Amino acid sequence: MDVILIPGFWLDASSWSEVTPTLEAAGHRLHAVTPPGLESVDAPRAGIGLDDHVEAVVRLVDGIEGPVVLVGHSGGGTVAQAVSDRRPDRIARVVYVDAAPMSDGDSINDSLPVVGDEIPLPDWSVFGDGMLADLDDEARRRFRERSIPEPAAVATDPLRLTDDRRRDVPSTIITCEYPSAQLREWMAQGAPFIREVAAMRDLEIVDLPTGHWPQFSRPVELGRLLVEAAAR
Repeated sequence: MDVILIPGFWLDASSWSEVTPTLEAAGHRLHAVTPPGLESVDAPRAGIGLDDHVEAVVRLVDGIEGPVVLVGHSGGGTVAQAVSDRRPDRIARVVYVDAAPMSDGDSINDSLPVVGDEIPLPDWSVFGDGMLADLDDEARRRFRERSIPEPAAVATDPLRLTDDRRRDVPSTIITCEYPSAQLREWMAQGAPFIREVAAMRDLEIVDLPTGHWPQFSRPVELGRLLVEAAAR
């Protein structure tokens, strides 16, 4: 299977490096994405928005023959969702890594501190202990050293969805910060922030208890879950 790996904010294709060996051992063809504006710390980010990230992955999908599995971590999950909206007949499965489908008009995170045209990786206090679980001081240091400022508009642009067939695309949510039981409880309660998740017609939810960055804290286990998801 062709598997496209879409990183979350502040990360490029190399952020999947500890996850990919498990997928490669299972025989998958991997396409790790470096989104526009994340090529380097010095890359231009003015004018780059969410649609630019989505279109970059759509072009990649269009260049691959056969079905594709999309894997999106955090904000990359929103990119994967938008791609499944534009190419629902090409996507075999979307895997949301500590992420979830959002509703039309939502933005990924409009509360992050913006500096000019970009959002540098904020101070760790912005995230809280749950997000940072299993990342010790050394892991946090390496993360910050490799981080690349995110184009500001990617976080604030509204998500645009037009094709209801996206809800038929088989999807997996890998929950890390909170247990799957919590997500299911929110769905049962009709929580508005989770309404798009509740509308998915082919959804599985699996647990990987750790912080928000399992590709760093539990990469082998994440790789195994991705292999299992791709096999379904």
